[in-house]
Amino acid sequence: MASNDTEIEIKVKIENVEPLVSFLNKNAEFKSEERQIDEYFTPIHRNFLSIRPVKEWLRLRNENNRYSINYKNWHFDENGKTSNCDEFETPVKDIEQMRKLFTTLDIKSIGKVDKTRKTWDYKDYEISVDIVNTLGTFVEIEFKGYSDEPKKITDEMVKFLEGIGVGKIQRNYQGYPFLLLFPNEAKYYDE
Repeated sequence: MASNDTEIEIKVKIENVEPLVSFLNKNAEFKSEERQIDEYFTPIHRNFLSIRPVKEWLRLRNENNRYSINYKNWHFDENGKTSNCDEFETPVKDIEQMRKLFTTLDIKSIGKVDKTRKTWDYKDYEISVDIVNTLGTFVEIEFKGYSDEPKKITDEMVKFLEGIGVGKIQRNYQGYPFLLLFPNEAKYYDE
């Protein structure tokens, strides 16, 4: 991570998740298994969905009755790929009050992502295996160290997965809400 407000991560579909889970159970620290229900929003006056690739996401998360608000602004290259984003996140005490606030400010709900996430810590990585309703299984790796070279870090993440032997790796730069909202526009890139 370049600063506290910058996130470096990859989100991928892999051919075989079992070698990764086996590796993590033997070599990493298991953190949690959580159900996460993420509701995404956009301001009516500045529709985040009108731009491709969608670069901004505003989310309310319910994680086992612990709530948070999150905003991400992705930095895409000329090919529509990204290695990092600006990220701002904080706990929320009352999610219903936050929804009322959004409604009052003309910020509308655009969809929900319901997933089960298992998370491990391994060296400078937080590794999550996500089972996303209607989308399937994904792996998300987030860098927890310091780097001003996000592309180098994300390339190392892919090499880490290749070294474990997970088979074909397909990277997604659009995120779960985009995949659910616009399945005909979904893109995966072989790594």
